[in-house]
Amino acid sequence: MQSKYSVQSYISYSLATAHRKIHTSLTRRLKEFGVQVEAWRVMEILENGSDLTMGDLAEIVLMNPPTLTKLVDRMVSDGIVHRRIASKDHRQVNLVLSELGRKRIDQIREQVQIEDDEILQKIGPEKAQMLHNILTEIGNAIRH
Repeated sequence: MQSKYSVQSYISYSLATAHRKIHTSLTRRLKEFGVQVEAWRVMEILENGSDLTMGDLAEIVLMNPPTLTKLVDRMVSDGIVHRRIASKDHRQVNLVLSELGRKRIDQIREQVQIEDDEILQKIGPEKAQMLHNILTEIGNAIRH
């Protein structure tokens, strides 16, 4: 039985545990494509054609800007993305998925969907939707 003050009794610990397990599982799945989970997030955002600054992109993909810059450098080297001068402000750079990146995102998306489907299978669609709503609410409520 857990004591009132055991680390497992904290919501933040339960969230961290679930995140770690899912991140580890996704990492294993995406390793086949030579892509990190964070690179998948970047590719998903770019696939939607968003013209974001690196700072905006870093916030959306849950990375600090210097780490994102290093990741993007690798993605450019691997031919997954290209840098392009922003049309609105020529001092800024936007990222664009390359043809290879577009092919890779379809393969990766399939693996991420399998991961989501396994979670859905374990907890059911109602709980999955509730979990998604609760996590979104927590994310919106907590400001850093």
